[in-house]
Amino acid sequence: MEQRFKKKVCEVKIVSGLRNSTFTKKTENGVLLPSLQSALPFLDLHGTPRLEFHQSVFDELRDKLLERVSAIAAEGKVEERYKKLEDLLEKSFSLVKMPSLQPVVMCVMKHLPKVPEKKLKLVMADKELYRACAVEVKRQIWQDNQALFGDEVSPLLKQYILEKENILFSNEVSVLHNFFSPSPKTRRQGEVVQKLTQMIGKNVKLYDMVLQFLRTLFLRTRNVHYCTLRAELLMSLHDLDISDICMVDPCHKFTWCLDACIREKFVDNKRARELQGFLDGVKKGQEQVLGDLSMILCDPFAINTLSLSTIRHLQELVGQETLPRESPDLLLLLRMLSLGQGAWDMIDSQVFKEPKMEAELITRFLPMLMSFVVDDYTFNVDQKLPTEEKASVTYPNTLPESFIKFLQEHRMACEMGLYYVLHITKQRNKNAFLRLLPGLVETFGDLAFSDIFLHLLTGNLTLLADEFAVEEFCTSLFDGFFLTCLSRKENVHRHVLRLLIHLHHKVAPTKLESLQKTLEPTSQSGEAVKDLYNQLGEKLEHLEHCKPSPAQQISTDPSMLQGPLKGFKKGIKRFWEVKNQALTPG
Repeated sequence: MEQRFKKKVCEVKIVSGLRNSTFTKKTENGVLLPSLQSALPFLDLHGTPRLEFHQSVFDELRDKLLERVSAIAAEGKVEERYKKLEDLLEKSFSLVKMPSLQPVVMCVMKHLPKVPEKKLKLVMADKELYRACAVEVKRQIWQDNQALFGDEVSPLLKQYILEKENILFSNEVSVLHNFFSPSPKTRRQGEVVQKLTQMIGKNVKLYDMVLQFLRTLFLRTRNVHYCTLRAELLMSLHDLDISDICMVDPCHKFTWCLDACIREKFVDNKRARELQGFLDGVKKGQEQVLGDLSMILCDPFAINTLSLSTIRHLQELVGQETLPRESPDLLLLLRMLSLGQGAWDMIDSQVFKEPKMEAELITRFLPMLMSFVVDDYTFNVDQKLPTEEKASVTYPNTLPESFIKFLQEHRMACEMGLYYVLHITKQRNKNAFLRLLPGLVETFGDLAFSDIFLHLLTGNLTLLADEFAVEEFCTSLFDGFFLTCLSRKENVHRHVLRLLIHLHHKVAPTKLESLQKTLEPTSQSGEAVKDLYNQLGEKLEHLEHCKPSPAQQISTDPSMLQGPLKGFKKGIKRFWEVKNQALTPG
């Protein structure tokens, strides 16, 4: 009995000791504030667990610590504050994998301009840590790991190209809202440009890497949208006033000036002189700069601005009765266009020399283009004259063989010819358009079937919507141009479907039915073509349902109402005759 009692006492002592030990540990690891001890029972009354309370205190302390780290990084002498941060990193880095304290360690690393290489390697080796670290830390990793940086940038570049292609193939077909409508500043607010700008920061090495990626991809794909991104990226850094990069990029001031021209969609004389000064200022031994300048001039937005300015200059020269070779401003525009269009060849060959301007372009092709302008003016003036003063002038409907040959063999001539076609279409000049259309079937590098030209052409054709009801116009446009390469160029198939989805209600019914059969996708057609064709089918079905029934057509036919109307008019006339007789005296 005595033994059992002693055993029980012993157990009670052990349990009591454990409780006291646990209480002591809780006290030691708790928040040791005397004033807090009396307040804690209130939490118990409200059913708030001590864990929740301690977690909230911990979160508050962590936030204060993060604020203090940021304050240390901003105060005192540079050497002193970085020494404090390095010491703090050394003490805290062992806790970097603890989720609750990881933000503090990452914050310390973020504010260090040079994190110790050993710690960078540890972060890079752990995917979770790499994902969690700030972009400022990643920049330090990327600058010595081009392959890793390339993996980060590659999806963004793909996304950028896809976005540009989506705009070119958008369902909106309009002359007012097209590919070139957004201003340069609006364009560089895009997600990809902003992300790349943030990734680069002030790091010249990373900027050079991105430029190298863009050159390589441009050479590999010939996709001119990479040239656009090269210019947008530089101007995005310019907007943020990142002089570390802008000062070392020799193309900065040239791109800045050209950006202003693109914004105005015109190169005025003052800016033309500035641009010429930059081109003439390329010194011997620095010719490699021409490669970057040519890439910036190859940007479709730059080509568009230069081409529109050239067409405008040609019209002015007609009014001044001046030849192209006598206009320095026109020659400068052609010089920049030539440099832009020769970008791929220059970068590929690594021969950094301005392409030689072809004399025939200035002495033969451009005067021929000006003669087309004169033909338009002559015909339009004649049409406005009174009937008795009109001469028997018919609009020319043929093209000189030399003009067609220029479009086929000379890139510059082809570009100018295509922009002139866009110009006359925008002017609703049906005669000039139908005259030039046959010359577009075979052009240099199939430029007439490029996405940018077809995007602009389909938009401008909406201004000639009423002409689509004329069979002859549709035959010339579709059979004579679009359908000539439908089987070998899927992009043309897509652009034609875009146009018809927008203008199907204007097209002559017999022609529309024939086009629907011709444009039916084959088994080799892509999903985009099939989707557009289905959309067209739905539009045509809706159009069919909206047609009035034969009975409705009869009831609204003016000829059917002529009989009743005549009878009604006779009745009214007889009524007034009888009334007048009744009112006449005697």
